[in-house]
Amino acid sequence: MSQLAPRIHLASRSPRRRELLTQIGVAFDTLIFRDGTRADKETDETPLKNEDPLAYVQRVARAKAEHGWRCVGWRRLLAQPVLSADTTLEFEGEVIGKPLNAADAAHILGRLSGRTHRVLTAVAICLDTRIETALSISEVRFATLSDADIRRYVDSGEPMDKAGAYGIQGRAGIFVEHLAGSYTGVMGLPLHETAVLLRRFGYPL
Repeated sequence: MSQLAPRIHLASRSPRRRELLTQIGVAFDTLIFRDGTRADKETDETPLKNEDPLAYVQRVARAKAEHGWRCVGWRRLLAQPVLSADTTLEFEGEVIGKPLNAADAAHILGRLSGRTHRVLTAVAICLDTRIETALSISEVRFATLSDADIRRYVDSGEPMDKAGAYGIQGRAGIFVEHLAGSYTGVMGLPLHETAVLLRRFGYPL
């Protein structure tokens, strides 16, 4: 009798994370949390008062993985590792999440123009009572952006669902003068750190 191929649960709606896992040959089932007015409070991404950005991103990733594991039990799904991730941008010690609206996106991009910021992505895997995390830290320097650059990019709609109001894999790639760290980490799932965690949980890579 043949064994089932190894799989994981991915606790993320991000198409970029799905693409990156597929890129390295990881088989997964997407675990969807509720959103909107019925959103699970366990996955609230609101920073705590005076919370350090590094602590914030790791706390959120861990909370998503732990809640994902609870959902596996409630929904009677196959008991396989739950992988989650969270990405945020740190600028001048402040957590910069997803923009609230187009005006907020333009404001964020204006702040990043010609400056260096850090992109923090935490990855967490939970299986039963075991949970482990990994952290990717990258530095990104933007070119100086004109008002027209920012307006065109915001009008494209691309910034609206992304931490820091930009996606390095999309049109904003032309804004990046320098990157030190993990390109896939800036995209939302650092592949090296993810592979290390998966191997610790016995996933063959």
